[in-house]
Amino acid sequence: MAKKDSNYYFDAFAKGISYANDAAALLQNCFENFDVTNIKARLDEMHKIEHTADGVKHEMMERLMKEFLPPIEREDIVELAHTIDDVTDSIEDVMLRTYMYNVAEIRSDVKEFVELIARCCDALKIVSLELHNYRKSTLLIPKIAEVNSLEEEGDRLYAEATRRLYAEEKDPVAILVWTNIYDRLEKCCDSCEKVMDMVELVIMKNS
Repeated sequence: MAKKDSNYYFDAFAKGISYANDAAALLQNCFENFDVTNIKARLDEMHKIEHTADGVKHEMMERLMKEFLPPIEREDIVELAHTIDDVTDSIEDVMLRTYMYNVAEIRSDVKEFVELIARCCDALKIVSLELHNYRKSTLLIPKIAEVNSLEEEGDRLYAEATRRLYAEEKDPVAILVWTNIYDRLEKCCDSCEKVMDMVELVIMKNS
């Protein structure tokens, strides 16, 4: 029991990231098999994932308020919990914009973007399962570097996709819609990198 309690926050971080993985998988499946007639149902699925992930974060905050001696600094737990939750929120935001703007067809480069987001979340999952062993793990630093590299790839994809949009698209409404969606997709990659930045800070402060 003591071991389980001592790992509570690390288990909760892993659970939060598992919901980010679920959200990324749902977004990828939705966009690779896009059907405008069921986008509302997909959005409802996404909201359930996001709501459950919020519950994990709130439970963690309630426990932290009563915790006498958490395994890492309180502010680090709070910040890491929020950055993990932001990943799921940012993915839901992409689905929400797709629904709000009544998108009828997905641009080809968007599928490349959601695959990149899924890869980032896969790396986060590995990190979350290793985080309890942050003093000895040999996987954490390489995975941090991997997500940093993927985020840079996301920046490149964002720039190229936006340039192509403005070069090829003639409909001003479509330009406005896709400019916003591309921005939200890029923020998904940024949110994953922020989790890794926070993990790296925790390692440095506690090793």
